[in-house]
Amino acid sequence: MHRDEMKHIDEGRFFFIGLLSLIWLLVRSGTKPSRIVYPCQKVALANVQIWFALYIAPLLCINRYLSLSSIVEFLKRRRILTITSACTILVGSIIAWLILGGGREVSIELSIEGRLASKLPSSDIFVVSGTNGYDGGFHRLIELMSLYGVKFYKSDTVSELKGPDGLIARDDVIIIKVNSQWDERGGTNTDLLKAVIEAIVNHPDGFIGEIVVADNGQAQYGPYGTGGSLNWDRNNAEDKSQSVQKVVDGFSDRYRVSTYLWDSITLQRVREYSEGDMSDGYVVYDNPDPKTGIIVSYPKFKTKFGTYISFKYGVWDPGSKAYRSDKLKLINMPVLKTHSIYGVTACVKHYMGVPSDKLTQHNPHTSVGSGGMGTLMAETRFPTLNILDAIWINPYPRSGPRTSYSSAVKVGVIAASLDPIALDYWASKNILMKTASILGYRDLSSMDPDNVSPGSLGSWLRLSMEALIEAGYKVVIGEEHINVYVAKYR
Repeated sequence: MHRDEMKHIDEGRFFFIGLLSLIWLLVRSGTKPSRIVYPCQKVALANVQIWFALYIAPLLCINRYLSLSSIVEFLKRRRILTITSACTILVGSIIAWLILGGGREVSIELSIEGRLASKLPSSDIFVVSGTNGYDGGFHRLIELMSLYGVKFYKSDTVSELKGPDGLIARDDVIIIKVNSQWDERGGTNTDLLKAVIEAIVNHPDGFIGEIVVADNGQAQYGPYGTGGSLNWDRNNAEDKSQSVQKVVDGFSDRYRVSTYLWDSITLQRVREYSEGDMSDGYVVYDNPDPKTGIIVSYPKFKTKFGTYISFKYGVWDPGSKAYRSDKLKLINMPVLKTHSIYGVTACVKHYMGVPSDKLTQHNPHTSVGSGGMGTLMAETRFPTLNILDAIWINPYPRSGPRTSYSSAVKVGVIAASLDPIALDYWASKNILMKTASILGYRDLSSMDPDNVSPGSLGSWLRLSMEALIEAGYKVVIGEEHINVYVAKYR
């Protein structure tokens, strides 16, 4: 049989496969939208998406310069005999899209158990389940941390939640690094963000410091290909209109709380304040790291309230011409989700919102697989605390980082640790993999931190760990090295 004839037969077959997949989705998920999480439905949805791209999307792209004859010729090539049939299919696709996009949200209650490490060194992870972010769950988390020796508040006096070894002092400048590149469930939960800010400004000694909520969406990718935003219309929250900016605006009339989207300076290369450069922008290393290959870069900027911050060196005092590194604290606050290339986005991968990917020609993102984020943490600023937002997650293998409302799964978990490696390891195994397994997925290798094949999550997470250990940080990997303390909010 001639190759062109075979090609037409294959196209015809797939046309009907896609059409049958659409009908299957309408019958199975139309009556019960939550079924869209089933593996068979996911396959059908993938068929429909490809079918739509082949047969329908081109029709939507037809502009006013195309003639009717060219449209008819296109329809003939696709073996669609009439414009009427194409319109019927288009209407069916729109109906399917409306049904799938408006489906009920999926919620799963995970069984999370505490455990003690069997080997040293060890790191602690604190977990609260049954929370929606702004319901007291975060306060329960800092109570749990304090119970096991990690006090949230730094103070000269000692009480249940504060002490000399606490994390946040009343006069600190705190960067809360969120995920802002994606809207809907792809960004950090703003209810949780609100709870964290509220906890800081309610410092028992009286808060007189400053908070900056920041991120670099790299002025690329994201839902519109333009990078991040701290003021999305569709957000990860109970009230979906509640953006990061709206949360911050609710505090800024009483406290020094502001935002800074580093996308706006990601193309501006600058020098440090100590070198006489007071401009906002990115400081970039001259050479890549010899082991992980990353070209380190980091932001320096002036806040809304006039504070000069170097992400690496700390708060700059123009009068004394000196940095106060100890007064700058960093809360690393990612949302837990899968990643199409690197398997999982959590605390370590979240550091891609620190460097300038554009000034270094995509080098930081490429270096994730070789441990570059570990080098970046070690060379710039290690987190004071990692708070992992696992209230709504994306557990579908390699489907992230974009996470729509309809594709997210609610598990209602938040977790915290001083160790980003341990938290990523534990959360991948005990939240993402467990949820994906409940949904029927069998190949979980992309999100398995024990998979150490080249380029895998387990491989680059260990390379990141090695970079941090070499710099003197205590980080661990493996359940035998992790203490897990669990509390249930409700």
